[in-house]
Amino acid sequence: MYPRTRFCTYNLLLGGSDESRLRKQESLLTDISPDVLALQECALGDEAGHTRLRLMAERLGMAIVTMARSAGNEKNFTALLYRPSKFRVVTWRLRGIDVFHHSLIEALMRPVGASDSERDFLAFATHLSWADGESRLREARRLTDYGGKFPGTPGRAVLLMDSNVPDREPESWDLVPRNLWPRYRLVNDDGTFGPADERALRVLLGVGWTDPATLTGQGRAATVGYYYANETAEFRLDHILTAGDWDVRGYRTHDTEELRTLSDHLPVTLDIRL
Repeated sequence: MYPRTRFCTYNLLLGGSDESRLRKQESLLTDISPDVLALQECALGDEAGHTRLRLMAERLGMAIVTMARSAGNEKNFTALLYRPSKFRVVTWRLRGIDVFHHSLIEALMRPVGASDSERDFLAFATHLSWADGESRLREARRLTDYGGKFPGTPGRAVLLMDSNVPDREPESWDLVPRNLWPRYRLVNDDGTFGPADERALRVLLGVGWTDPATLTGQGRAATVGYYYANETAEFRLDHILTAGDWDVRGYRTHDTEELRTLSDHLPVTLDIRL
């Protein structure tokens, strides 16, 4: 039995565009102490030979799997990092390059000291499209195979993501600016709006991906809805889903006053034992 492993996903809100804020985010991530870390919105991450991400990884005691550029935005990136004292990366690749607006990073990971592939798992890092539910649904379909047993895969997986999917109907849509409704609501054929567009998340859960909150029996705080004065609907947009057999020990949204000043998303962690 291996010690606790912590997965974390965190949208940095164009982290890199403000060095002081990025250093504070880095400090808080040090306290969170993830072993596998997905970062969304690593803005300007490629400057000076990826110096920002390399320095962050070094200070966190982590290594970089890769950092992938968003489509049509040469300054925005998604990254996947891991703690080399706990895991080694057997292989990695970018998936669905023709589908994802941001990116989908896949890494086959193995615990350090494992003598065979029995404990291998796939780690996915992604940031689903901000634009609309149809785009997110199309992206989610590239992940449905991994919700169950699939040839050539280890049978266990973890999906770390900013899903951009509202996980519930808000108390009132007046809490969301009207010009953002097309992002989060179903759009009828006549152009009118329906309920929250949860399809991408429901598809993933419907094919075998698991919300760890159903295993812990404990609720989890929203990850957005506090940062912008005109956008106060609380949603859990950020998730870490599991597939296969995992010993889940904890799943939470980290919510502090300082974290609320650093990004429009709060970090999420999943604790498991391998």
